[in-house]
Formats: sequence, structure tokens, C-alpha cells
Amino acid sequence: MLPTLPLLLFLLLLLPVPLSPASPPAVQTCQDFIHCLISGGGGFPSNLIYAPSNPNYSTILESTIRDARFNSTSTPKPSLILTPISTSQIQAAVLCSRRHDFHIRIRSGGHDYEGLSQTPFPPFAVLDLASFRNVTVNRAEKTAWVQSGAVLGELYYRIAKRSPHLAFPAGVTNTVGVGGHFSGGGFGFLVRKFGLAADNVIDCRGRILDRASMGQDFFWAIRGGGGNTFGIAVAWKIRLVTVPSTVTVFSVVRTIEQNGLDIANKWQSVSSKLPKELSLDLLLTTTNRTKNRATIKIAIFSALFLGKTDKLLNLMQSKFPELGLTGEDCKEMTWLESVVFHGGFPSNATVEALLDRSKNSPLVWTLKYKCKSDFVRGDPIPESALLKMWEKLMEIEPEFGGILMFPWGGEMEEISEFRIPFPHRGGNLYMIQHMAYWSDEGERHVGWLRELYDLAGDYVSREPRSAYVNYRDLDIGMNGEEEEGYERARVWGEKYFGKNFERLVRVKTAVDPENLFRNEQSVPPLPRGIRSQRIAAGSQFDRCTL
Repeated sequence: MLPTLPLLLFLLLLLPVPLSPASPPAVQTCQDFIHCLISGGGGFPSNLIYAPSNPNYSTILESTIRDARFNSTSTPKPSLILTPISTSQIQAAVLCSRRHDFHIRIRSGGHDYEGLSQTPFPPFAVLDLASFRNVTVNRAEKTAWVQSGAVLGELYYRIAKRSPHLAFPAGVTNTVGVGGHFSGGGFGFLVRKFGLAADNVIDCRGRILDRASMGQDFFWAIRGGGGNTFGIAVAWKIRLVTVPSTVTVFSVVRTIEQNGLDIANKWQSVSSKLPKELSLDLLLTTTNRTKNRATIKIAIFSALFLGKTDKLLNLMQSKFPELGLTGEDCKEMTWLESVVFHGGFPSNATVEALLDRSKNSPLVWTLKYKCKSDFVRGDPIPESALLKMWEKLMEIEPEFGGILMFPWGGEMEEISEFRIPFPHRGGNLYMIQHMAYWSDEGERHVGWLRELYDLAGDYVSREPRSAYVNYRDLDIGMNGEEEEGYERARVWGEKYFGKNFERLVRVKTAVDPENLFRNEQSVPPLPRGIRSQRIAAGSQFDRCTL
């Protein structure tokens, strides 16, 4: 069971010792911070604090590093790793961080694409929420409480074990942490039917900050406004969704010689218009890599259908006959088994594999990777441009390069861009994830990925060129010092949040004006000189009605 502190619990500015804008405190030593934690009223047990001299430090640090780019000898390392087991210990860490101006970063699953949860320049501490992983399902109410340190695989497993007819619309990778995923939106194969994970965060109550006391704007901001910006979410209450006892999946491959380009081109126009019960994504990649070049272009079409095979075949024959789907391509299973199917596990893996939080889970975490995102609006990418992008994948630069396209439409077409901070709704045909994975040293692979990204520039959303905050990309901009931070943040902020960026800034200014919770792409508060007039001109942070 969860502790009595519940659902969405935020530890933020209910702390003593406010900072003075006129005289910010000097940076204190790591020892002062530790003393505050242990003896200065924090009550943080010393055995939950790991310094580099501790023999278990590296094991704890590396336990959730999912990108080998951020596990090298040159990667900045935290001065301390804090592993709290109670909410009071989290509060103590925040209090001491503020009192001694000792920076902390929050880590739940470790999947930040730019490593921002664990790699700022020292001195800093990582606050690791791995012990906060309880999931409590209320089958009758069709809701669940899930703590931020749980990973998606644990969440899915606990839900389905309570009822095979209940599910939750979130991501595909089992080791992604709930805290960061919900904070940025979160989507997977159920998105066209039920929307984002953050669309299904429904309530919050607690003794520190809850939905009623934080107000409607604050509650709006934390569901999609990006992690490590507004506070520390300890637990979330989510709305569960109903799925049939049997679903159908498939993953079929078409080479360019099998009309793969024509089929991929057709997919662009069809995929977002299919019934909500069907999500059909497309991966363009290559295979048969030799010393200098890949030789075979392949398109992989992967799907989840909330129904049985016979109905799916009729639907595909009517809406997308070009794929040539057959009964032999399809597999019927439970929704939980479909998560394993699409999660990259071996074919003989059981659903218990979803509980594996280690680096033994399916993706090869020993590789380095970099990803970038796009949204295609209005018109599909011309076939000639699609082929040019596919040709780029033939180069040998990364060990794996791909263009993953995930269809929108369905429920995403019906939800307002202002409902939560995630704005990429109606009018988008699909989202793109440009990917490069490699194992050797050197940054040329990042350059290759940027070239691939540039090839799509004329055919994706523009002014701004939109991006997905959970596919973090520092190429699109970073924060600066306070007086220039807001203007610099607008560059990347409007790409992630569109017109919602200004509202996020007003929320940040109201709840964390000293920018205690920050990273290279966290929403900044307004500069002090313009705060009062800008906030007065914006929303009034009304308390919400439960």
C-alpha cells in the first residue's frame, strides 16, 4: 500500500528560510549539506547517502543510466546520491538544498534523453526515487495510485494482475520511470483511443500540497510541463481504461523491393484516420550492414488492435489493403502480453519480464544514443523526400539508425491543445522520432543524426518546429542566466509547449520564483524586474474544485 500521503504529493515551497532576492546565499560545501540532512533537523539517515568514496556509489549511480553517453569517465558525477525511503526525507533534502544552495536533480527511471536527471556540473546531488515504487489498484473505481519511482512495466503488471480488462495508456519501454513520463505527457499504443498518460492523471490529495491547495494552474502545469521544474511528484492518481480480454498484435516487414516505399507513403495518409481501436506505427530502418554501408531498406509496421484478428483483417482490407496483412501475421493475446510483444523482449518472455528494472531488460543500454523529434501536420512528407531520408539511413555512421513514426488522430484529434501543457493535438498526422545508436567513441554520429533531422525540415511543423519534451533535445536550445533565461527558454519552450509556454512561465514564477527546481531545459520564472506586471496580466491561479 501507499503511505498515507497520497496521490500527487508535491514538496515545494512550504519550507522555511525563504531566499532573499537581494542577497542570495553563498554556495556552501557538500559537508554543510550533509550536516543539514543528518543533524540539522533533516533526519536523513546516513546509510541512505552515497558519496563517491562509498563502495556502492557506482552501483547506485549506474543502476538507471539508460544511455551510455552519460556513463563515461568524462561525465560529470554527482557529489552525493540520496536514496530516501519516506516523504519526510524528500522534504528534508529539498529544505537543505534550499538552505545551502546545493543543487539537486530528481531521478525516477533515468531515461532523460539528455541525461539531465543525473549529469549537471557539480556540485550537485541526485535524489533517487527508486524506493517509491508502490502501485495500488482500485478495481471497482478503475483508478490506481502509483508512486513516481515505479517503472511502467511494474505499473502495467500490477494493473493487469488486478483485472485483465484494465490498462493504462502510457509508453512502450518497461523501465521508463513514472515520474518523468507523466510529467512530460507520455504515450504508447493506446494513445489514439485514450490520449496521453498525463491526460489520465485525474486527482491529487495530500498533506503537503494537493490538487485543491496547489490550484488549478499548478495542477495543469505538472501534467505535461516537463520534469524537474515545479517540484517533486511523489505519487499520482490515474484513471484506468477498459480493454477487451483479447487484443491482436502484428509486426510485419516490407523491403523497398516489396513496395515498401509505396506502402510507407500510403501509411502517412491512412494511419491517423484509422479507427481509434487500432494504432499502427512505422519504423523505417536498414539491415544487412556491411563494412561501408547497409544494403537493404526495410519498413516495419507494428500494431495493437483492441479486438480479435478477424475484425482486424476486415478493417485492414478495407482501409489499408496495400500492406497485405494476413491471418498468419497476427497474434491474439492479452493486453499485458501485448506490452511484452512490443517491448522488444525475446519471443519466449513472460509478462514477469516487465518487472525487470535492470539493464537486462530488452533494449541494449550499453549503447550510446541520441534522438530528435518532429510532428507532421497537414500534408504528408512527399514520397521523394521520404526516400531521401531512407537513403540517409543506408550510411554506416550509426550502428542503428531509424525513423520511427507514430500516428496521431483518434482521441488526440479531439483533445484541446490547452487541456494540459502538451499542445500537439488536432491537425498532426503523426510524430517522428529520429534515432541513432552507436557503441564507439566520437560525436560524428550526433552530426549524422542532425543531418537526417535537417532532411525533414521542409515537411514537418514550422514556426515553431515542434518537438516532444520527453524526447529531450538540447540542440533546440538551453536556458541561460536569469535575465536572459526567459528569452532563451522561449526558443525551446515554444517548440515543446506552443502557446502553453507563457502559462507555464507564470505558474513557475508563482510557485518557484527562485528556480530551486531547474535544469538546462526547465521552465524558468520571469526575471524579477517584470514579474508583477506579467503575472497580473495573466491567469489568477484559482483553486480548483474537486
